[in-house]
Amino acid sequence: MAAAVACTAAIVAWISRRPRGRRLVTVGPRRLLLGVLLGVVLYAAVVAYSGFRQVQGALAQFHWSAFAGALALASLNYCLRFGKWQYYLRRLGVEAVPTGESALVFLSGFVLTVTPGKVGEVFKSAVLARTHGVPAERTAPIVVAERLTDVIAIVCWVAIGSLGFRGGWYWAGLGGLAVALGLIAILWEPPVRVLLARLSRGRGARWVPKLERAYDSLRVVASPSALAWPVLLSVVGWGLEGVALHLLLAGFERAPALAFSMFFYATATLAGALVPVPGGLGVTEAVIHQQLVSIAGAPEPVAAASMILIRMATLWWAVLVGFVALGWLRLRFPEQLTRA
Repeated sequence: MAAAVACTAAIVAWISRRPRGRRLVTVGPRRLLLGVLLGVVLYAAVVAYSGFRQVQGALAQFHWSAFAGALALASLNYCLRFGKWQYYLRRLGVEAVPTGESALVFLSGFVLTVTPGKVGEVFKSAVLARTHGVPAERTAPIVVAERLTDVIAIVCWVAIGSLGFRGGWYWAGLGGLAVALGLIAILWEPPVRVLLARLSRGRGARWVPKLERAYDSLRVVASPSALAWPVLLSVVGWGLEGVALHLLLAGFERAPALAFSMFFYATATLAGALVPVPGGLGVTEAVIHQQLVSIAGAPEPVAAASMILIRMATLWWAVLVGFVALGWLRLRFPEQLTRA
């Protein structure tokens, strides 16, 4: 964890020091396109497996108002996550950024949601550095704290759902272990200081001051005293996305008990977070589909369509929102975010 945090901070620091006459960041268009193509291939394969005409027939009977509701619930989760972002900025003493501009910066990070563990959202720290002069290494650790609180919240939902499922505690145990290891890595200071001392004697010496500031910020935003409020927001936020899956299943008139839907979404999200693949692609979809078929008893076409729709309403909707926010920011800060 310490090494990952250090690498993240170094990348953002590199971005923030690029010459002013060059574009801020290319937003990794090739990787983003690769993620989109992977998603298209994945969903096409699922539809082919479930039967194109059968899935088409299921969608024809679907109540599309349910999809609008799912988008609204996912958007409300983004609002709660923005509340976490603001809270962490205040904890770090960053208070000069207007709320509206801070919201756009936060949402711009969704452009790189399709990255392993959503670590690409560190992009928003680079944007904040360019638009408001806040050192990137100071705010980059917020991404780590966000992922930590998200995993804690998802583990809570998995644990609650596990009461009615055999084997559910397996995922809750894995998530709990990941949280424990993350907290130990962040709060156990001596190993990190030793790592930084070694770096100071090698080629990475010039990065050590920035990494030290990043680690100090990480200890502030990930300390036990700073976790309660963000974890509460995460529990509510991820719960809303679980309700969104339930709403979509209701749109097919195949909704199981709400607790089941919450469990399905939480375990799938946790699996996607623990496996280092872009945006959990392939893993999250497989877990949702398998549980809907084997536990909820949904027909293959309904399970496939529900899985695709929930990912559209959460993962891909976030990417679209990120692009809109980034475009808006480029209009407001043309000199900082585009070519000279």
